[in-house]
Amino acid sequence: MSTPGIVARGVKRSFGNVHAVRDVTLEAREGAVTGLVGPNGSGKTTLLLMLASLLQPDEGELRIGGIDPIADPAGARGVLGWMPDALGAWQTLSARETIVTTGRLYDLDKERSAARAAELLSIVGLEDLADAPARVLSRGQKQRLGLARALVHDPQVLLLDEPASGLDPQARIDLRLLLRRLAAEGRTILISSHILSELEEVVDDAVFLIAGETVSAERVAAAASRGRMWRLRLADRDATAAALPVAQALGWDVNHIPIERRDLLLHFATDTDAAAGIAALVRAGLPVAEFSAATGLLEHTFLDLEGGAR
Repeated sequence: MSTPGIVARGVKRSFGNVHAVRDVTLEAREGAVTGLVGPNGSGKTTLLLMLASLLQPDEGELRIGGIDPIADPAGARGVLGWMPDALGAWQTLSARETIVTTGRLYDLDKERSAARAAELLSIVGLEDLADAPARVLSRGQKQRLGLARALVHDPQVLLLDEPASGLDPQARIDLRLLLRRLAAEGRTILISSHILSELEEVVDDAVFLIAGETVSAERVAAAASRGRMWRLRLADRDATAAALPVAQALGWDVNHIPIERRDLLLHFATDTDAAAGIAALVRAGLPVAEFSAATGLLEHTFLDLEGGAR
């Protein structure tokens, strides 16, 4: 079993009367991408700031690669790469200069900093903008520069706050591939994102925060196992015409099958029931062109938890 590269136990942080992080306990494994999922105001960014040694918790214990980021912030920063939601770069410096300067701040010599800048600009697809000042970069380009900056000292732990924000579709694919490669190299990656469909395709584990507290594994499992909608489309007819034969094949009341544009929405209590349903449709000779979950498992679980289901 992989060892935890990030540990938080009983962590709390308030700002006056605002309890941003009420009680967070989590572990993120080495060699894995862990998603941090929660609504706005759930404490995700506050937690990441504490892990990055930029904010001190009121209570609790934190470890980054075995290092306490509060007792030894320099040691923690040496092994972690921090990518905030907004770049916060020096606006007059070029992309290349930004990475070189960051490398120098991590005690890389001039030659190594320059080499890392060239390497990382290629990895994040900013070679053509290497000498453009940061102020002219788009939101997505600044996000890519922020990721390059976080990687400059080859950290073993990555804290990423909304890294896919502003990225175009190809850049998001490239980000997923990069994160999977970095995890395969044994790094610990904790990523916060509102784009749950993107997280679904990259994470190995997920931690859910609701109102500043981590949700128990038992509650997450219960939410994940609750029934969800599946989309169905037949190849030879529109959704309205498909509803009756589908209902007959499943033994359902046709009036209980919602229609959304070209798709029928079918509710199954479990994935096993969904598998039995598609088998029944095929046995009935219906030309199934599309059958898929209407929401990914992360989104389904998140929506269930946020709705207060127990």
